[in-house]
Amino acid sequence: MSKITAALETAVATVKANMPPDGQSQTRRQRAGVDQAFLRITKLIAPRIRHFIRQYGLTAHWDDAEQVCAIAIHRAIQAYDPEKAQFTTFVNWQIRGELQSLRFRVMTDQRPSARKVEATTVSLDAIAGGEDGEGLSVLASIADEDALERTEAGASEYLARSAMKALTETYVEHMRHSGLERIRRRAQPPKPTRAERANGAMAVRRTGRPVLDHAEVTELEDRLAHNRQIVEGRLFELAPLDFGDDDSVLARERIRQVAKRAAKTMGDLAGMDPRFALMAEYREAMLSAH
Repeated sequence: MSKITAALETAVATVKANMPPDGQSQTRRQRAGVDQAFLRITKLIAPRIRHFIRQYGLTAHWDDAEQVCAIAIHRAIQAYDPEKAQFTTFVNWQIRGELQSLRFRVMTDQRPSARKVEATTVSLDAIAGGEDGEGLSVLASIADEDALERTEAGASEYLARSAMKALTETYVEHMRHSGLERIRRRAQPPKPTRAERANGAMAVRRTGRPVLDHAEVTELEDRLAHNRQIVEGRLFELAPLDFGDDDSVLARERIRQVAKRAAKTMGDLAGMDPRFALMAEYREAMLSAH
Protein backbone atom coordinates (compact mmCIF):
# COMPACT_ATOMS: atom_id res chain seq x y z
CA MET A 1 0.00 0.00 0.00
CA SER A 2 1.49 3.36 -1.08
CA LYS A 3 1.75 6.39 1.18
CA ILE A 4 -1.06 8.19 -0.66
CA THR A 5 -3.34 5.13 -0.43
CA ALA A 6 -2.64 4.80 3.29
CA ALA A 7 -3.23 8.52 3.84
CA LEU A 8 -6.55 8.32 1.97
CA GLU A 9 -7.69 5.36 4.06
CA THR A 10 -6.84 7.27 7.24
CA ALA A 11 -8.67 10.41 6.09
CA VAL A 12 -11.77 8.47 5.04
CA ALA A 13 -11.78 6.67 8.39
CA THR A 14 -11.64 10.08 10.10
CA VAL A 15 -14.66 11.30 8.14
CA LYS A 16 -16.71 8.24 9.02
CA ALA A 17 -15.63 8.41 12.68
CA ASN A 18 -16.95 11.96 12.91
CA MET A 19 -20.34 11.15 11.38
CA PRO A 20 -22.96 10.99 14.17
CA PRO A 21 -25.38 8.06 14.48
CA ASP A 22 -28.81 8.39 12.89
CA GLY A 23 -31.04 10.75 14.78
CA GLN A 24 -28.19 12.67 16.42
CA SER A 25 -26.90 16.07 15.37
CA GLN A 26 -23.29 16.62 14.46
CA THR A 27 -21.19 18.56 16.95
CA ARG A 28 -19.00 21.50 15.99
CA ARG A 29 -15.88 19.44 16.61
CA GLN A 30 -17.18 16.64 14.41
CA ARG A 31 -17.95 19.08 11.58
CA ALA A 32 -14.46 20.53 11.85
CA GLY A 33 -12.98 17.03 11.78
CA VAL A 34 -14.99 16.11 8.67
CA ASP A 35 -14.06 19.35 6.88
CA GLN A 36 -10.36 18.91 7.59
CA ALA A 37 -10.37 15.26 6.53
CA PHE A 38 -12.36 16.04 3.36
CA LEU A 39 -9.91 18.82 2.47
CA ARG A 40 -7.06 16.37 3.01
CA ILE A 41 -8.72 13.83 0.69
CA THR A 42 -9.28 16.40 -2.09
CA LYS A 43 -5.64 17.49 -1.91
CA LEU A 44 -4.44 13.88 -2.15
CA ILE A 45 -6.73 13.15 -5.10
CA ALA A 46 -6.16 16.49 -6.88
CA PRO A 47 -3.51 15.15 -9.32
CA ARG A 48 -5.72 12.32 -10.55
CA ILE A 49 -8.69 14.72 -10.82
CA ARG A 50 -6.64 16.95 -13.12
CA HIS A 51 -5.60 13.89 -15.11
CA PHE A 52 -9.18 12.65 -15.52
CA ILE A 53 -10.49 16.09 -16.50
CA ARG A 54 -7.94 16.25 -19.32
CA GLN A 55 -8.59 12.63 -20.26
CA TYR A 56 -12.32 13.26 -20.69
CA GLY A 57 -11.70 16.47 -22.66
CA LEU A 58 -13.40 18.75 -20.15
CA THR A 59 -10.73 21.41 -19.76
CA ALA A 60 -13.15 24.00 -21.17
CA HIS A 61 -15.54 23.15 -18.34
CA TRP A 62 -12.92 22.95 -15.60
CA ASP A 63 -14.99 24.47 -12.78
CA ASP A 64 -17.96 22.19 -13.43
CA ALA A 65 -15.64 19.19 -13.72
CA GLU A 66 -14.04 19.95 -10.35
CA GLN A 67 -17.48 20.37 -8.82
CA VAL A 68 -18.74 16.98 -10.01
CA CYS A 69 -15.47 15.40 -8.83
CA ALA A 70 -16.10 16.82 -5.34
CA ILE A 71 -19.57 15.28 -5.46
CA ALA A 72 -18.02 11.98 -6.54
CA ILE A 73 -15.61 12.05 -3.60
CA HIS A 74 -18.44 12.75 -1.17
CA ARG A 75 -20.52 9.86 -2.54
CA ALA A 76 -17.51 7.56 -2.48
CA ILE A 77 -16.89 8.32 1.19
CA GLN A 78 -20.54 7.67 2.09
CA ALA A 79 -20.70 4.32 0.24
CA TYR A 80 -17.17 3.08 0.83
CA ASP A 81 -16.71 -0.40 2.30
CA PRO A 82 -13.05 -1.11 3.15
CA GLU A 83 -13.67 -4.87 3.07
CA LYS A 84 -14.53 -4.81 -0.64
CA ALA A 85 -11.85 -2.56 -2.15
CA GLN A 86 -9.34 0.15 -1.45
CA PHE A 87 -10.64 3.70 -1.44
CA THR A 88 -8.39 4.73 -4.32
CA THR A 89 -9.99 2.15 -6.60
CA PHE A 90 -13.52 2.95 -5.43
CA VAL A 91 -13.19 6.73 -5.76
CA ASN A 92 -11.65 6.41 -9.24
CA TRP A 93 -14.82 4.78 -10.54
CA GLN A 94 -17.00 7.40 -8.86
CA ILE A 95 -15.00 10.24 -10.42
CA ARG A 96 -15.02 8.60 -13.84
CA GLY A 97 -18.78 8.15 -13.67
CA GLU A 98 -19.45 11.78 -12.76
CA LEU A 99 -17.09 13.10 -15.44
CA GLN A 100 -18.61 10.78 -18.04
CA SER A 101 -22.05 12.10 -17.12
CA LEU A 102 -20.85 15.70 -17.41
CA ARG A 103 -19.21 14.95 -20.73
CA PHE A 104 -22.43 13.46 -22.03
CA ARG A 105 -24.36 16.59 -21.04
CA VAL A 106 -21.79 18.83 -22.68
CA MET A 107 -21.61 16.78 -25.87
CA THR A 108 -25.38 16.91 -26.36
CA ASP A 109 -24.86 20.51 -27.49
CA GLN A 110 -23.02 19.18 -30.54
CA ARG A 111 -25.89 17.06 -31.79
CA PRO A 112 -27.77 18.38 -34.86
CA SER A 113 -31.00 18.54 -32.89
CA ALA A 114 -29.31 20.61 -30.17
CA ARG A 115 -27.70 22.99 -32.66
CA LYS A 116 -31.04 23.41 -34.39
CA VAL A 117 -32.64 24.87 -31.24
CA GLU A 118 -29.36 26.59 -30.21
CA ALA A 119 -29.10 24.53 -27.00
CA THR A 120 -26.14 25.36 -24.78
CA THR A 121 -24.84 23.69 -21.64
CA VAL A 122 -24.17 26.25 -18.93
CA SER A 123 -22.35 26.01 -15.63
CA LEU A 124 -24.36 25.23 -12.51
CA ASP A 125 -22.65 28.24 -10.96
CA ALA A 126 -23.76 30.58 -13.73
CA ILE A 127 -25.65 33.60 -12.45
CA ALA A 128 -28.87 34.69 -14.08
CA GLY A 129 -31.09 37.65 -13.30
CA GLY A 130 -34.04 36.95 -11.03
CA GLU A 131 -37.43 38.62 -11.18
CA ASP A 132 -36.35 41.14 -8.56
CA GLY A 133 -33.19 41.96 -10.46
CA GLU A 134 -30.92 40.08 -8.07
CA GLY A 135 -28.54 37.37 -9.16
CA LEU A 136 -29.92 33.84 -9.17
CA SER A 137 -27.90 30.70 -9.88
CA VAL A 138 -29.10 28.32 -12.55
CA LEU A 139 -29.23 25.51 -9.98
CA ALA A 140 -31.51 27.56 -7.72
CA SER A 141 -33.78 28.45 -10.61
CA ILE A 142 -34.44 24.80 -11.50
CA ALA A 143 -34.76 23.48 -7.96
CA ASP A 144 -37.96 21.54 -7.33
CA GLU A 145 -39.22 22.38 -3.85
CA ASP A 146 -41.67 19.46 -3.85
CA ALA A 147 -39.12 16.86 -4.95
CA LEU A 148 -38.24 15.71 -1.43
CA GLU A 149 -41.88 15.35 -0.40
CA ARG A 150 -42.74 13.36 -3.52
CA THR A 151 -39.68 11.17 -3.10
CA GLU A 152 -40.54 10.39 0.52
CA ALA A 153 -44.17 9.69 -0.41
CA GLY A 154 -43.08 7.38 -3.22
CA ALA A 155 -40.63 5.54 -0.99
CA SER A 156 -43.28 5.17 1.71
CA GLU A 157 -45.81 3.79 -0.77
CA TYR A 158 -43.23 1.36 -2.19
CA LEU A 159 -42.31 0.05 1.27
CA ALA A 160 -45.97 -0.27 2.25
CA ARG A 161 -46.86 -2.22 -0.90
CA SER A 162 -43.81 -4.46 -0.43
CA ALA A 163 -44.83 -5.16 3.17
CA MET A 164 -48.42 -5.95 2.12
CA LYS A 165 -47.23 -8.33 -0.60
CA ALA A 166 -44.85 -10.06 1.83
CA LEU A 167 -47.60 -10.40 4.44
CA THR A 168 -49.97 -11.82 1.82
CA GLU A 169 -47.38 -14.43 0.82
CA THR A 170 -46.83 -15.34 4.48
CA TYR A 171 -50.59 -15.73 4.98
CA VAL A 172 -51.00 -17.94 1.89
CA GLU A 173 -48.06 -20.17 2.90
CA HIS A 174 -49.49 -20.49 6.41
CA MET A 175 -52.90 -21.50 5.06
CA ARG A 176 -51.31 -23.93 2.59
CA HIS A 177 -49.32 -25.61 5.37
CA SER A 178 -52.41 -25.90 7.58
CA GLY A 179 -54.51 -27.26 4.71
CA LEU A 180 -51.93 -29.87 3.70
CA GLU A 181 -51.64 -31.04 7.31
CA ARG A 182 -55.41 -31.58 7.45
CA ILE A 183 -55.31 -33.55 4.20
CA ARG A 184 -52.48 -35.71 5.52
CA ARG A 185 -54.34 -36.46 8.72
CA ARG A 186 -57.38 -37.59 6.74
CA ALA A 187 -55.15 -39.78 4.56
CA GLN A 188 -53.71 -41.64 7.56
CA PRO A 189 -55.06 -45.21 8.02
CA PRO A 190 -57.52 -45.30 10.93
CA LYS A 191 -56.44 -46.95 14.17
CA PRO A 192 -58.39 -50.09 15.15
CA THR A 193 -61.05 -49.57 17.77
CA ARG A 194 -60.93 -51.21 21.19
CA ALA A 195 -63.40 -53.89 20.04
CA GLU A 196 -61.30 -54.61 16.96
CA ARG A 197 -58.17 -54.93 19.05
CA ALA A 198 -59.99 -57.29 21.38
CA ASN A 199 -60.84 -59.44 18.34
CA GLY A 200 -57.17 -59.55 17.39
CA ALA A 201 -57.03 -56.76 14.83
CA MET A 202 -53.57 -55.22 14.51
CA ALA A 203 -52.91 -51.50 14.10
CA VAL A 204 -51.62 -50.55 10.66
CA ARG A 205 -48.06 -49.35 10.97
CA ARG A 206 -47.64 -45.86 9.57
CA THR A 207 -44.48 -45.48 7.52
CA GLY A 208 -43.53 -42.20 5.86
CA ARG A 209 -45.93 -39.51 4.75
CA PRO A 210 -49.32 -40.59 3.42
CA VAL A 211 -50.12 -40.14 -0.24
CA LEU A 212 -52.08 -36.92 -0.64
CA ASP A 213 -55.32 -36.93 -2.55
CA HIS A 214 -54.72 -34.95 -5.74
CA ALA A 215 -58.29 -33.70 -5.91
CA GLU A 216 -58.11 -32.34 -2.36
CA VAL A 217 -54.78 -30.61 -3.04
CA THR A 218 -56.22 -29.03 -6.20
CA GLU A 219 -59.25 -27.84 -4.28
CA LEU A 220 -56.96 -26.37 -1.61
CA GLU A 221 -54.90 -24.44 -4.18
CA ASP A 222 -58.07 -23.08 -5.81
CA ARG A 223 -59.30 -21.89 -2.41
CA LEU A 224 -55.94 -20.28 -1.64
CA ALA A 225 -55.96 -18.46 -4.99
CA HIS A 226 -59.46 -17.20 -4.22
CA ASN A 227 -58.42 -16.05 -0.74
CA ARG A 228 -55.33 -14.33 -2.15
CA GLN A 229 -57.51 -12.38 -4.57
CA ILE A 230 -59.78 -11.28 -1.73
CA VAL A 231 -56.84 -10.22 0.46
CA GLU A 232 -55.15 -8.29 -2.35
CA GLY A 233 -58.38 -6.73 -3.62
CA ARG A 234 -60.43 -6.08 -0.49
CA LEU A 235 -57.89 -5.64 2.32
CA PHE A 236 -54.86 -4.13 0.58
CA GLU A 237 -56.30 -2.86 -2.74
CA LEU A 238 -53.26 -4.21 -4.59
CA ALA A 239 -55.43 -5.55 -7.40
CA PRO A 240 -59.05 -5.12 -8.52
CA LEU A 241 -61.48 -7.44 -6.78
CA ASP A 242 -63.29 -9.64 -9.31
CA PHE A 243 -66.64 -11.07 -8.15
CA GLY A 244 -66.97 -13.13 -11.33
CA ASP A 245 -70.46 -13.98 -12.52
CA ASP A 246 -71.83 -14.15 -8.97
CA ASP A 247 -72.33 -10.64 -7.61
CA SER A 248 -75.10 -11.55 -5.21
CA VAL A 249 -75.46 -10.42 -1.61
CA LEU A 250 -74.51 -13.91 -0.46
CA ALA A 251 -71.30 -13.87 -2.51
CA ARG A 252 -70.37 -10.49 -1.09
CA GLU A 253 -71.00 -11.76 2.43
CA ARG A 254 -68.74 -14.77 1.81
CA ILE A 255 -65.98 -12.42 0.63
CA ARG A 256 -66.46 -10.25 3.70
CA GLN A 257 -66.14 -13.28 5.99
CA VAL A 258 -63.03 -14.53 4.19
CA ALA A 259 -61.44 -11.07 4.45
CA LYS A 260 -62.33 -10.85 8.14
CA ARG A 261 -60.74 -14.22 8.95
CA ALA A 262 -57.71 -13.41 6.80
CA ALA A 263 -57.20 -10.07 8.58
CA LYS A 264 -57.24 -11.80 11.97
CA THR A 265 -54.83 -14.51 10.80
CA MET A 266 -52.44 -11.98 9.28
CA GLY A 267 -52.58 -9.92 12.45
CA ASP A 268 -51.48 -12.97 14.45
CA LEU A 269 -48.75 -13.79 11.91
CA ALA A 270 -47.46 -10.20 11.97
CA GLY A 271 -47.12 -10.41 15.74
CA MET A 272 -44.94 -13.53 15.46
CA ASP A 273 -42.75 -12.44 12.52
CA PRO A 274 -40.11 -9.76 13.24
CA ARG A 275 -40.36 -8.55 9.63
CA PHE A 276 -43.80 -7.16 10.42
CA ALA A 277 -43.06 -5.76 13.88
CA LEU A 278 -44.12 -2.25 12.83
CA MET A 279 -47.45 -3.58 11.53
CA ALA A 280 -48.03 -5.49 14.76
CA GLU A 281 -47.32 -2.40 16.85
CA TYR A 282 -49.76 -0.36 14.76
CA ARG A 283 -52.41 -3.07 15.13
CA GLU A 284 -51.99 -3.13 18.92
CA ALA A 285 -52.23 0.65 19.04
CA MET A 286 -55.46 0.62 17.02
CA LEU A 287 -56.97 -2.10 19.22
CA SER A 288 -56.10 -0.24 22.42
CA ALA A 289 -57.52 2.98 21.00
CA HIS A 290 -60.89 1.29 20.51
